[in-house]
Order: sequence, then structure tokens, then C-alpha cells
Amino acid sequence: MPTYACAAKLDRLNFFLADVRDGLGPYLAIYLLTVHDWKAGDIGLVMALGGLAGLASQIPAGALVDWAKDKRVLIVMAAALVTLSCLVALWQPGFTWIVISQVAAGMASSVFAPALAGITLGIVGPKAFTRRIARNESFNHAGNATAALLAGAFAYLWGPAAVFYLMTGMALLSMISALGIPPNAIDADRARGRQAGAALTPLRHLLSQPPLVLLALSCALFHLANAAMLPLVGQKLALANPDLATTLISACIVAAQLVMIPAAMLVGARADSWGRKPLLMTGFLILPIRGVLYTLSDDPIWLVSVQLLDGIGAGLFGALIPLMVRDLTQGSGHFNISLAAVSLVFGIGAALSNGLAGYVAEAGGYDSAFLVLAAVAGCAALLLMFLPETLRTAESATQSLDLSPRAAS
Repeated sequence: MPTYACAAKLDRLNFFLADVRDGLGPYLAIYLLTVHDWKAGDIGLVMALGGLAGLASQIPAGALVDWAKDKRVLIVMAAALVTLSCLVALWQPGFTWIVISQVAAGMASSVFAPALAGITLGIVGPKAFTRRIARNESFNHAGNATAALLAGAFAYLWGPAAVFYLMTGMALLSMISALGIPPNAIDADRARGRQAGAALTPLRHLLSQPPLVLLALSCALFHLANAAMLPLVGQKLALANPDLATTLISACIVAAQLVMIPAAMLVGARADSWGRKPLLMTGFLILPIRGVLYTLSDDPIWLVSVQLLDGIGAGLFGALIPLMVRDLTQGSGHFNISLAAVSLVFGIGAALSNGLAGYVAEAGGYDSAFLVLAAVAGCAALLLMFLPETLRTAESATQSLDLSPRAAS
């Protein structure tokens, strides 16, 4: 397949799948609260159960992606399940049905990241993987920004229920995009980081190697510090500007997503020459700075401006983690399950973040919460210092394997 054609198909898949990967999230909470008068505790419970289902499914999903010959089908099935979950939540807003739909959506969402990474690696091979995975992230952030803008416009014109139909449409377009990639363009062995005919590395040995464990733990601390920052900013904005809180938090999200695009592109342009670690360290060091800056003012313009820094950190992080996991697992045949395992560990950190920040904010105020999160972020950067540069690991593995990229970029 010509280079531009395969690249364009991956671009479309990442763009349309962006909103589907993240689920309904806050839009579901707004819908249940404003349309069906749900209590905040019930909303929180439903969203927590969906998040826990996604975490519990990470390892099985990664193993499934490694095993599956046609990874496009997994994306189509997961997107179909998300679509069904959206429609069930819209048409059957009872507690039981909402729980079922969110658990199903959480389980389905765990397939997308390893499947996209696997498909990409299977098409372009390890040598072109850096630029392509960064391009994936750029289109992912562009899709998220576009979906957020459309969701705000649709909800304003037609009410909160319109967001459900928007996500359904995005899911259907992502399914069409996935099936548009020819199956013979994806090398099944290469997609799981394996040389054709080579033996698989024992999974227990692979997942226990110190660099991979260190990467996962530092990422868990990063997300423990990062996940609660935007919700805390939203609460500060709501207290100071209750009438503009939703608009301002939407501005934070869209602006950060737009900043993530050039950050991801920087990874594609420089990660192979500068190395992965300096770029990831930059993203990690921005986080404690951001936490401290939030304490300096409650002015909405200041808070939204500081939130732009999230775009740099998250943009670098999202593009680099699949690269570094691939570096550390090249030739093993377990790339996708390894990526899922790392995602599980830092997902646990993200899940604990809001609880930590909430208790600290209740006891000592919002500034205390931001400072505690900044301290956790500093610990993440300190731990990352002990991680060796993974690019050297990848170069050694690639030289030992006869893996040349296919015609795509």
C-alpha cells in the first residue's frame, strides 16, 4: 500500500477514536445530574465502577491484542460496545442499566491503546515507530479538541443528550476507519514486537525487568500528581465564577489538547536523536512547576493559562510511553500486554489522585492540595532519574533482529 494511503487511514482512525477512548466521562455526570436528578454519590459510584472495570481489563486486553491476528476487529468490537453503552445510558437511565453500560464501556476502552500501538508497529516496524506513534498522538489530541468543541456546541443547541449521539457518530466513523486499513498491511508478528518464527520471551521475566518496573512506578507517581489537578482547578473556578465554570473548564481542556499536538510532534522529530529520557523528564518536571503556579492566584485567566502547561507534559507523556515500552520489549513478542501492564500501574495512580487531593483540600485548602500534588510530582521526576535511556535498549534489539519497516509513515 502507498505510504500516504496507509498514513491517512491511521490518521483518520486516531482522530475519530480519540473521543471514544476516553468515554462519556463528565458529560455523563452532567446528563444524569441535570436531566434525571441523580445524586452526586450515585454518579460518583457509577463512574468509579466504570473506571475500575477499565483497570481490571488492562492486562487481559493487552494479552488479547498480542494474541489476535487481526487487531482491527478488536477495535471494531470495542467501538461497537462503546456505542451500545452510550445508547443504553441514553435510553435506559436507571441505576442498574447505567452501571452495566459504564462497566462495559470501561472494559472496551482498555483495548484501544494496545490495539492502536500494535497496529501501528505492525505497519511501520520499529525503525519508523517513533515518528508514527507521535503522529498518532497528534491526531488523537486534534480529535479530542474537535470533539470537545462539538460537544459544547451540541449541548448548548440541543441539550446534554446530544453528546451521546456525537460519541456514537465518532465510534461508527472509527469502526469504518479501522476496517479501511487492509489486513495484509499489518504484520502480525511485528505488531506484537516479535521476529517471525522467534520464541516468545517468558512474560514473567519480561514484566519484572527493573527498567520496565521503574518506568511504570514513576508513571504511577506522575498520574497520582496529575489526574486531580484539572478537577481542582475546576472547583476553584466554580467557587470564584459559578456562572462561567463550565465554559472555563472547557477552555482549559481544549487549550491543553491543542498544546499537546506540537508536544507530540516534537517527540516524533527528536526522540530518536535526543533520546526518550530527556523529553520525558521535561514533561515530569513541568508538573511540579504547574502545581506551585496554581497557588499564586485565583484569577481565571491565570488558572487557564497555567493549565496550558498540562498540554506539554501530557503531550510528551502520551507519545513517549508506547515508545519506551517498545524499546524495553522489542523482540519479546509481548509488546501489547507490556504496554497494558504499564497502563494498569499508572492507571491505579490516576484513580487514587482525586481521593488524595480531595482529603488534603478538605483539611488544608486548595493551595495545600496543589502543593502536595507538586511534591508527589517531584518524587516522580526523582524516581525517573534512575531509569536508563531506553533508546539504547531498542537499538541493540533492533540490530539483533532483521526488522525493516514497511512502506508507511
